[in-house]
Amino acid sequence: MTTQERSFNIYLSLGSNIEPEKNIDFARDQLNKKYGELVVSSIYKTKAVGFKGDDFLNLVIQASTNHPPETVIDHLHGIERQTGRETGTGQFNSRTLDIDLLLYGNLTSPSLNLPRDEILKYDFVLEPLAEIFPEGIHPIENKSYASLLLELKASTLPK
Repeated sequence: MTTQERSFNIYLSLGSNIEPEKNIDFARDQLNKKYGELVVSSIYKTKAVGFKGDDFLNLVIQASTNHPPETVIDHLHGIERQTGRETGTGQFNSRTLDIDLLLYGNLTSPSLNLPRDEILKYDFVLEPLAEIFPEGIHPIENKSYASLLLELKASTLPK
């Protein structure tokens, strides 16, 4: 069975700190047009990481697709470009919109960074993911997103 014949649940991380409400609304609209019904986490306001800048709004969206992951990633980059996103300006900077493919079913692919490394590093990615997919199992860590969130929060507590 090819990916064209079956549907995969995908999880997307969205973040913005330049006109964030406008850009996130735009992205949600574009994702809804492309993928249909969406499951959307709460919006989390977080401090900029790695640089001084305005606070980010972050969320995670679940959708379904029968398109291969490379096609999904290309579509996400297209949405980013429509908001004026400049690429190649470094990892840590202000941005109109950042959409990352976190999960594509249970696919593990180092070349596509699936599952996305940021799931295990940043609570602004893991917390909204755990909100909408708490019992989901990380395909490499073999732990639920809810338990991974508890571990991440415990590791960042002051000692």
